[in-house]
Amino acid sequence: MSDSSRAFLLGPLLKGVSRSFYLTLRVLPHGMRDPVGLAYLLARAADTIADTSLIPPEQRLALLLSLRERVNGAADDGTLVRRLAEEVGAQQAQSDERVLLESLGPALDVLAQLDAGDRQAVRGIVSTLTEGMEFDLRTFPDERSGRIVALQAAAELDTYTYLVAGCVGEFWTRMTYAHLPGTLKDEPAVMLARGVRFGKALQLVNVLRDCGKDLRIGRCYLPQPMLARCGLQPQDLLQPEASRQARPLLQELLRTALAHFRAAIDYTLAIPATALRLRLACLWPILIGLETLELLAANPAWLDPASASKLPRSGVYRILACSLPLAPLDPALRLWFSRLTARIEAQLDD
Repeated sequence: MSDSSRAFLLGPLLKGVSRSFYLTLRVLPHGMRDPVGLAYLLARAADTIADTSLIPPEQRLALLLSLRERVNGAADDGTLVRRLAEEVGAQQAQSDERVLLESLGPALDVLAQLDAGDRQAVRGIVSTLTEGMEFDLRTFPDERSGRIVALQAAAELDTYTYLVAGCVGEFWTRMTYAHLPGTLKDEPAVMLARGVRFGKALQLVNVLRDCGKDLRIGRCYLPQPMLARCGLQPQDLLQPEASRQARPLLQELLRTALAHFRAAIDYTLAIPATALRLRLACLWPILIGLETLELLAANPAWLDPASASKLPRSGVYRILACSLPLAPLDPALRLWFSRLTARIEAQLDD
């Protein structure tokens, strides 16, 4: 593979499909950037397959499993990549996602060129993430069916948040130990556990923020027993009064997310101030996530997709600007985190 092709994949294409996550990727130390960026590209391609609703779920699942096998080294004569470009890529409204699927061959070539440790780590994280996508395709109905299915237990939600995000915290931590040895202050087992909770925190934010939109494609990530305690069935969540009736459920899950975020804060503060890029890469999603939790806690119509609790771009830029001078200063960060979490807790106690 030419250097220009690799540069396109891990530069303009990655920026085009990763949206706000590209900010985090760009600030990463150089040694981590390529394996983390490539893992993101491969996982994003898999996610595009899983989310293409114009293709029947069983067909998406078959393509997803074939891609997982290919990532893990299964031989292929190019047929799978062509099928993905033709069957999935043709359905994409976003040109960057179409280009991504057309570029899977070169992306798999980059994977083969990684050193053995990074290659194994990327294969592991992509395999686990695709298990989360497989869970979606096997659990929920066809998006066009008009049916809504809820998770059957709180443990399913916890497992799901691990499969689609908690595992990323593990991967990130292993990459840090591999590429920046001696950087993290605490023991690997402690940091890996915190990394898992870091990822779960971010995914719970996504679940709660996107709940109204997901319900309308038949996916209810709110577990059935929690709904039952509020006297609700999944279909009831489409009604205007559902946000108020499901408020106790929201509060419970926000408290769970907040507890996970406290582990994420400990994770970030275990990164020395001298590793500023790595610290910023962790700091930004925490601050964006906590401010989104605050919006959710204050939103009386949190289940209405027209009232989604989304931090505006100006808010993201404010966080980026404020964090740069404060990132090396532990007391300042602790105060920032403390004030944010206190405001969220005050909303939850109302």
